[in-house]
Amino acid sequence: MIKDGSLSRIGKAIKELRKMRKMSLQEVAEKSQVTAGLLSKIENFKTVPSLPVLFQISMALDVKMMDLVRDVNPSDTPKYLLIRKDETKKEKNVEAKGLTYETLFSQSFSNSNLVLKVVSVSPKTYRESYNEDALELVYVLSGAVTYGIDKEEVLVEEGDFLFFDGSLSHSIENRDGAHAKMMKMYVQNLVNN
Repeated sequence: MIKDGSLSRIGKAIKELRKMRKMSLQEVAEKSQVTAGLLSKIENFKTVPSLPVLFQISMALDVKMMDLVRDVNPSDTPKYLLIRKDETKKEKNVEAKGLTYETLFSQSFSNSNLVLKVVSVSPKTYRESYNEDALELVYVLSGAVTYGIDKEEVLVEEGDFLFFDGSLSHSIENRDGAHAKMMKMYVQNLVNN
């Protein structure tokens, strides 16, 4: 059974090697001439590096690029994927105080990567505008959140779906006194990265 897709395998390999070498995120970013923000996104499965960026990171970590991508496309892909509730991965997102991300699934398919997460949003939480190089589908499981998408506000309540281009500047806000929970699906195009 595969628990993570290629996106998480590359990020996981980079993070493990960096920690093994006792290097900070900033040190590897400087040595590889990429921003710490980009390196953090790669390590936390939010983007896949381009080949030149991957090469620069491998040089900074003093490993062959093949060591970072060795397990990206395993040949023993199962016919189905079952992820038990205790196998999901909770992430702390420093940039988004009051939000908790839980990765349920990450898998590459031809030229795109599909990532499925459950996001918990604490009451009175506001995440400032940001963008992702992905299409995003949001389904609110409980509560309500307000998305600010390209200067428009969209209230998304329990049972509602929201689909948008994540490259547009967007914010997330929980204005209520109750927790909100949503399922988010990201479809990332791997060809342009």
